[in-house]
Amino acid sequence: MSRESLLVISAHVGDFVWRAGGAIALYTSRGHAVTVVCLAYGERGESASYWRKGLNLEQVKEKRHQEAEAAVKVLGAELITFDAGDYPLIETPELLDRLVKVYRVVRPTVVLTHTERDLWNADHETAHSIATKTRIFAQAPGYDPGTEVIGAPPVFMFEPHQTEYSSFMPNVLLDITEVWDRKLEAMHCMEGQQHLWDYYTDVAIRRGAQAQRNSGPNLGLVADTKGEAYQRVYPQVTTALS
Repeated sequence: MSRESLLVISAHVGDFVWRAGGAIALYTSRGHAVTVVCLAYGERGESASYWRKGLNLEQVKEKRHQEAEAAVKVLGAELITFDAGDYPLIETPELLDRLVKVYRVVRPTVVLTHTERDLWNADHETAHSIATKTRIFAQAPGYDPGTEVIGAPPVFMFEPHQTEYSSFMPNVLLDITEVWDRKLEAMHCMEGQQHLWDYYTDVAIRRGAQAQRNSGPNLGLVADTKGEAYQRVYPQVTTALS
């Protein structure tokens, strides 16, 4: 089995856990490399519980960094934090260039990131824009000549929090049952967002039920299947339909 490389581009430190923790754990459990890039800590917009406790900005960022480190350790991934700031996360040439460099070092075979549309969190839309633009830049020989260009890894958008308002139409359901315990443990590392623990457990149960119903007899999914939902950005290239 060839070793694959999964790149997960997350706006804030919690996003990759809720939305793609199962995929990350599946890849690492199979011996593949996974790199998680967190563009921001979510210190302003996704850390309300810490602000209510009286922490200052740097203390909140440190708590969020500790949470992310603990989560990636559980999932078996590598963490890169950009600390680019949130609310708003701003796309800059410098930020784009940093991520192009990550693409060319990591050389991903698969990329996971946010949806193009997320009416409830503009940072997620910005992260999608940054992730897809830099994938294209990293393919261009004239960008930073002398460094090796990447191929064309498929990009999958993970499920947003407010699915219906984000025009999210999942066309991939991933069975994460065998690593569900690891995802749940990683979710519990995000102590500043405990209100999401049960929410994303329910999402995994619902997507697992859909996967079980749509899998047919071949995969043999069980009734308590846990799942994650994804949507492809680019067409699948194949020599056969299945």
